[in-house]
Amino acid sequence: MDSGIYQTLMGGAPVWLQYGLWTTLMVLVIVLPLLLAVAFAVYFDRKVWAAMQMRRGPNVVGPFGLLQSFADGIKLLFKETIVPAGANKGIFILAPMITFILAMIGWAVIPWDENLVLANLNVGVLYLFAISSLGVYGIIMSGWASNSKYAFLGGLRSAAQMVSYEVSIGFVIVTVLVKVGSLNLSEIVGAQAGGIVYWHIWPLFPMFVIFLISAMAETNRPPFDLPEAEAELVAGYQVEYSSMAFALFWLGEYANILLMCAMTAVLFMGGWHAPVGFLEFIPGPLWLFFKIVFLFFVFAWVKATVPRYRYDQLMRLGWKVFLPISLFAVAAYAGIFLYGGFIG
Repeated sequence: MDSGIYQTLMGGAPVWLQYGLWTTLMVLVIVLPLLLAVAFAVYFDRKVWAAMQMRRGPNVVGPFGLLQSFADGIKLLFKETIVPAGANKGIFILAPMITFILAMIGWAVIPWDENLVLANLNVGVLYLFAISSLGVYGIIMSGWASNSKYAFLGGLRSAAQMVSYEVSIGFVIVTVLVKVGSLNLSEIVGAQAGGIVYWHIWPLFPMFVIFLISAMAETNRPPFDLPEAEAELVAGYQVEYSSMAFALFWLGEYANILLMCAMTAVLFMGGWHAPVGFLEFIPGPLWLFFKIVFLFFVFAWVKATVPRYRYDQLMRLGWKVFLPISLFAVAAYAGIFLYGGFIG
């Protein structure tokens, strides 16, 4: 654009307008690649399952089947949205939108590099806590508004499951905060600079394992996908949904899975830092991307190999195993880091 025209358009614009346009641009820079990543995450997920089951997976639509997710999205876009006659139509339509929007806005505080983050909040961890806790509402609303006992039971199961494992995730993150002494995600990553030996995964390895398993349960990921268990609940809280409303649930679910992978990489695996110093020439965002892909592969690997839990086993693991361990770990690590001089 000619500089004179640019000055005419933006030079005299109020500060709030310039800030708003810049923020909108940053949001698009994050959201558009994220939507693309979700589409390819579904493809990658299906390919990993296929390989572990010795079959081919998607391979027809586009080269190597790469366009399969886009074909599925177009199909859902042109399908009719059917709202059950007895459903609360407003809440029924609003629920998948809430799930999708909350999955998107959680990415606002994920730091991709030292100065590459949409909102570098000093309380970024608390922001993610708030967003993850609000995610329960979309699922409860969808189960209740569907006016179906199957959807309602699936919604209640999912809400109980998410609340249960959020407690363990919270205590695990507290151990990281105690070590770093900050709620800022960029500072948490900065504390892991210097190579793989400085990553939090080593001193906090038991917490890393609990966090990873709890993240699978938090996102209703197998073997903890009880709310969507076909044999018991048809399709859980999504059973009455079709068309783009159903697609929004899927997009939100995969965006949440990728967000949990990003959080794991930021909290325990050095974020944008390279594992060894001589690889620092590779840009930081690429390192975070590689770590997210690796963790997503672990999620897909577990889905393809571990049988589904019973609901009582799921709740027992959360309340009788993870909660006591994480509570003890908070006290133990706080003492070690405080009196051992390892904070920061």
